[in-house]
Parts: sequence; structure tokens; C-alpha cells
Amino acid sequence: MIVGVPKEIKNNESRVGMTPAGVLELTKRNHTVYVQTTAGIASGFSDDDYQQVGAQILPSIDAVYAESDMIVKVKEPIPEEYNLIKEDQVVFTYFHFAADQELTEAMIDSKSVCIAYETVQDANGKLPLLTPMSEVAGRMSIQQGAKYLEKPVKGKGLLLGGVPGVSPGKVLVLGAGVVGIQAAKMAAGLGAHVTILDINMDRLRYVNDIMPSHVVTEFSNEYNIRKHIKTHDLIIGGVLIPGAKAPKLITRDMLKEMDSGTVIVDVAVDQGGCIETTKATTHENPIYIIEDVVHYCVANMPGAVPHTSTVALTNVTLPYVISLAEKGWEMACKENTALFKGLNIIKGKVVYQLIAEAFGWEEVHS
Repeated sequence: MIVGVPKEIKNNESRVGMTPAGVLELTKRNHTVYVQTTAGIASGFSDDDYQQVGAQILPSIDAVYAESDMIVKVKEPIPEEYNLIKEDQVVFTYFHFAADQELTEAMIDSKSVCIAYETVQDANGKLPLLTPMSEVAGRMSIQQGAKYLEKPVKGKGLLLGGVPGVSPGKVLVLGAGVVGIQAAKMAAGLGAHVTILDINMDRLRYVNDIMPSHVVTEFSNEYNIRKHIKTHDLIIGGVLIPGAKAPKLITRDMLKEMDSGTVIVDVAVDQGGCIETTKATTHENPIYIIEDVVHYCVANMPGAVPHTSTVALTNVTLPYVISLAEKGWEMACKENTALFKGLNIIKGKVVYQLIAEAFGWEEVHS
């Protein structure tokens, strides 16, 4: 198979779809890999690094798409890429279709085969290709939240971990999944007081078992959310329903109950966000303020740490990439139920139920 790795062109996206180590695993199996020139530079990988393991370097994104049977990338295609995608071409990346109808319709029109990292799901219900980026984003949410609590960027002027004689900040984490647990771990490490909410009691018991005593758990409901947003300084949105839009747990009217300078980091922004006032931002312009509440809603948070993120992503995507290259998408998905669940759109037809539901469409093809 001919596998293409284009350079990401989304705003401030510095990750790349495959490391040289991943490329080597394909070329030694006699697959052809085309990498767009400078695609890996921001992640710490030069064109020469890729050439040494057998990749061929192409000069433009147009050439990579034109020559490849399968595209392996990081972020969803943006409008400049829509017309580059060919009929029957396999595109393996993060899509988050339920939050973007324009993208969904463009991929339907392309008649390509869209396999989404974020809906690949194993027999235990885990999302192996979303997990490493959720780990990165969860940890980064505290780094960024702590930064935007500073007064020069309109925060409360509060040091999250406090100092002797001064109380630490309070962090409210919505969701005890991968993002929530990683955020709680980082916040607790800084010495902040952490409250984590979820509707899954098993997750809350797990958090209670593994976290230090200054991380407390409560059941998630509107009453508890309204209670805690009044007293917490940093709020992390980490709620996920695989393949679907995130539920809106904090509404616009709730912002008026928060202290001026409270910071919200909505990690669920790719799926529409779990805060009603969420709108996607970029690393270039990461925040906006509504009702004196600072919103940080960068849609590709791990892109700010591309070396870590690219290596972590390739570690988990590579076995699936190899399977798709060796067997073709139909056989690979037939033999691997986790990969099968990654199929979102096949040659013009939506095959993932939650995408259709997000847009009120009735027809889903099996």
C-alpha cells in the first residue's frame, strides 16, 4: 500500500501523523510511504530522519494526497484539504464529525473511507487511540489553567498551589475519565484542592482509591455543579460521549454565579464542548472572556507539545496502520472489532449512528 503523511495545516498544529520509527515499520514490510517535506520538523523529525528509514519526501500536500492510497494524519481535514481527498482513499485521523456538519458533508461528498481515531473502541469500552491525547490534554489543562489564573491575563491573580500561610486554589473537574484523572493528578501534584464529579460511581470509587486525600469525589448533577462553580477557581471540562456531542453541563447563566477571573478549560471542545459558551480557539488566540470568566478552549491542545504528542500517538495508531496497509481497510476492519468501530463514513455513507443523531439525520448505513 502507498501511505501518505501530509503536513498538518490547521492553525498552530505542530504534530505529524507518524514518527520515523512508525515509517520504518511500514517500509520494512515493503509498503511505500510518502511524507510531505518538513511535515515532522515541529515535532523534532527532519526530512532526513524519514528518508533514512525509507520514506520518500514529496514537495507539497497536493502530491501526498494524489499519490497515496491511505492518508495518516492527526487532525481532521480543513476546507483547503477537502478537494484533495480522493474517492476510495482511506483517511485515518481524528475527525470529531458530530461537532462539524460541514466537515461531515465534505467527507460524504469525497466518497472516501473515513476511519476516526476517536471512535476506535476495544472490547472493554476503552478508546485506545484517544487515550494518549486525552492524557496530554488532561495534564496540559492544569498547566494552562494555572497560567490563566494570573492577573495579567485577566485571571484571579491566584497561585494554584498556594504557599505556606496561603490557601491553595480549588480545581473542579467535570468527568472522571482519562482527561479528568490526568487533570486531577496534575492539580493535586501542585497542591491544589481538587473536586472531581462524574455520574459513574465505579469511576468515582477508582479516583477515591488512587488519589490523595485532597482530591474529593462527588456525584455529578446540576445541583452539585451549581454549588461548586461558586467556590472553585479553575474548572476543567473533561466529559466525553464517544463519537457524539458533549453534554452541556455548565450553561451561560451559571457564569454569573462564578467569581470574576475564574478560568474554564474545556478539553471537550473537539466534541462541541461541555460548557454552553464554549467556542473553539487556537494556540495563537487561546482565550476569550464572557461574564468576567476566562475561557480557554483550544481545540488541539496537544499540538503545543508536538514531540511528546506525536510519539505517544504513533505508539498507539501504528498497529492499526500496519493492519490497514497489510490487509486493506475492509479485511482489517472485519477482523478487528475495535478498528471496525472507527468506521464513520464509507464511500459517501454515514455508518456511525451518533453522527447521524447529532445532525438529526435518520439514515445510517450498516
